Amino acid sequence: MVFYVIGLGLGDEKDITVRGLECVKQCSHLYLEYYTSLLGIDTNKLEEFYGVPIIVADRNMVETEAEKIYENARDNNIGFLVVGDPLCATTHIDIILRARKLGIKVEVVHNASVMGAAASCGLQLYQYGYTVSIPLFEGDWKPDSFYNRIKYNMNGGMHTLCLLDIKVKEPDYEAMMKGKTKFLPPRFMTINTAINQLLEIENIRDENVISKDSLAVGMARLGQPTQKIIFGTLEELRCIDFGPPLHCMALCGELHPVELELLEHFRVNDNDLRIVDYDENDSGNDSSPEPDL
Repeated sequence: MVFYVIGLGLGDEKDITVRGLECVKQCSHLYLEYYTSLLGIDTNKLEEFYGVPIIVADRNMVETEAEKIYENARDNNIGFLVVGDPLCATTHIDIILRARKLGIKVEVVHNASVMGAAASCGLQLYQYGYTVSIPLFEGDWKPDSFYNRIKYNMNGGMHTLCLLDIKVKEPDYEAMMKGKTKFLPPRFMTINTAINQLLEIENIRDENVISKDSLAVGMARLGQPTQKIIFGTLEELRCIDFGPPLHCMALCGELHPVELELLEHFRVNDNDLRIVDYDENDSGNDSSPEPDL
């Protein structure tokens, strides 16, 4: 029996590879990891296309109850479905290691991920440094560890891919204090909010790493028919409606002439700009289907 860890790509149910689909067809059950990323389609469409029951694995299951997923592979072929490529998140690597320690056979099926699709904007992949994740600020909690890595990249003339926070099935602690099990609505960080937070941290740290005039590329729904890519300054990009999730952003380091030539195809124009409330709620850009949890 095999524990398959299968990448789904970035688009819809048809982005799975031929090999991935062959593995899926051999599985008795599929688990869909649904907290590090998400597809822009309903889970039912995956079940209909794959012909195998799917269990949505939320953050709690993946991080604290992972054995429920891979231990089933002792007696049956089990598939663990991951949006993008399976090995882009350390959480998935941890699950693979734990399964192998129990003697369970593991096979990984790779697919396209945001790490590669980010090249769509014209920035060359080998010119990137550290990839950073930007978490949503919560009240006075304003983590800034990503700033150090952006600074490191900028000092080396390298670009920085910024992955933006998503929150799915987050517990409502106020309701739980009243004895009710309730979860908050999904929230997805927008490029606009990410820029605001970056500039706020820069204002606090004051180390001249970025400014409103820094060049960047905003990217939304990469790999999907509605993907949107716009190049401009941070000040320009935070005035743009990038639409539904998922969003990410690349901060530009030193630019090669070939990179600049391609970036010009995505240069911001007056039709892109809009007036936004810089404190807008990230959940307002959520038009993706919620999983059947």
